[in-house]
Amino acid sequence: MNRALFGKTAVEWRKENPGKGGNIRDEATLEQLVVLSNLESINAVLLRQELPQSQRERSLK
Repeated sequence: MNRALFGKTAVEWRKENPGKGGNIRDEATLEQLVVLSNLESINAVLLRQELPQSQRERSLK
């Protein structure tokens, strides 16, 4: 999911930013964090509905 919001995975971000501590969320704007939180909440609802990952990904785009 993070790839959808930030355009890269956490591993890719760490490789590109070796001097920065923490993780990609530490560098996110408030707006990005709010969107990410909302996406995670929606994903949790979809998980409870037992939707397959491919269907959840389509719903979250």
